[in-house]
Amino acid sequence: MQKCISNALSNSYSYIEYRKLVSDLLAEGKSTGLEQSEDLTNYSSLNETRMNRLEKTIKITETTISKLQNVHKNYIWLVISEGWCGDAAQLLPIIYKMATESENKIDLKIVLRDENPELMNLFLTNGGKAIPKLIIIDKEKLEVLADWGPRPKGAIDLVNNYKKEFGAFDETIKANLQLWYLHDKGVSTQDEIMEIMEKQEG
Repeated sequence: MQKCISNALSNSYSYIEYRKLVSDLLAEGKSTGLEQSEDLTNYSSLNETRMNRLEKTIKITETTISKLQNVHKNYIWLVISEGWCGDAAQLLPIIYKMATESENKIDLKIVLRDENPELMNLFLTNGGKAIPKLIIIDKEKLEVLADWGPRPKGAIDLVNNYKKEFGAFDETIKANLQLWYLHDKGVSTQDEIMEIMEKQEG
């Protein structure tokens, strides 16, 4: 596990580097990942617009800021992502803003799923390679403490209930999911991640 984490970190991007990578690929008509298609490039382009908007509009709550500024240990937040992933586009700006409020106690790193299969296979969700996946790591020991993702609980429930009723993940549920994120304003994500962080702080 530690060797896998170490390898992934040596292959990781800062948030700014990740954004630039996705933008540069889009300028070439490409998306991140091993598979290339018009659909994936279109999703990446849509996500680029979404992330630009969220970076301007998403607010970290006063409660979350207070908790982040009282973190005592040093952590790495390692996120498995891809530019075409809609949930990653919704969640990464929140995670980035949270990390920046931690007064350098949290170092955010991002790796691409398809470039890190060994890491991804350690953090499957119900046997699937769902992303984004946030891995919380003790910075000194490079020890994995916890993980979170690929969605906040409310969004997971929304998708699961829809799939149960209609048996598919289609355009309707994608639209419903976007609305859920819009109304939630990142609060569930902040609350769930901070609940995990508080357990690590003991």
